[in-house]
Amino acid sequence: MENIDISDILLNGAKSLGIELPLGAVSAFELYYSFLAQRGSCVNLTAITGVEDVARLHFLDSIALLNYAHFKNARVIDVGSGAGFPGVALKIAEPSITLTLLDSTGKRVSFLNNLCALLGFESNCVHARAEDASRTQGFRECFDIAVSRAVARLNILCELCLPFVRVGGIFISMKSFSTDDEVSEATNAIETLGAELLDCFAYNIPETDISNRAVLIRKTASTPDKYPRRFSRIQNSPL
Repeated sequence: MENIDISDILLNGAKSLGIELPLGAVSAFELYYSFLAQRGSCVNLTAITGVEDVARLHFLDSIALLNYAHFKNARVIDVGSGAGFPGVALKIAEPSITLTLLDSTGKRVSFLNNLCALLGFESNCVHARAEDASRTQGFRECFDIAVSRAVARLNILCELCLPFVRVGGIFISMKSFSTDDEVSEATNAIETLGAELLDCFAYNIPETDISNRAVLIRKTASTPDKYPRRFSRIQNSPL
């Protein structure tokens, strides 16, 4: 590991975000970083490397979401989890979460299973496409919070993620700061899928010049049975 104290970065960064990390969280993040550094390049998980960048741009960016929704004791699904951001980082910072990690790539799900075992998590790591999983019993409209850090546009993410959320629950999409056009573009998708735009929260990643956004969408009614459509339809004809 590089000669940079990840504990100082995490503790000071969390304090800047107004988040108190629980006992053992820093050690868990250190294990997470080590495992990611060892295995990440083999599975093509992240282009971000190095203690400082991973701590700030992955770990702190992920746990910032704790400021914008009630995660304590929540049933949370991370859609398109990849290397576990933001889901695993959120679970470390708020251990009461019941976590499901969903990804369509087998190698990534294997990584997540091994990571959760290393960290001692009882998380559900699922190898499936979102549009298929959300039609499965125990997944459709069963989660308090869905989170996604995927790079797809918001109207596409809404169709993939909102079917997992119970009525009254929240979908949080992690976006860059300049996403006004995406939010506006997603208006029809949000309404069609039985939801409403709750708020867009901007936040700065501590000790960086990077500002990101948490877009919060609240489920107000059941998603019509015909959604989500097949992914090719979603891509070719977004709501």
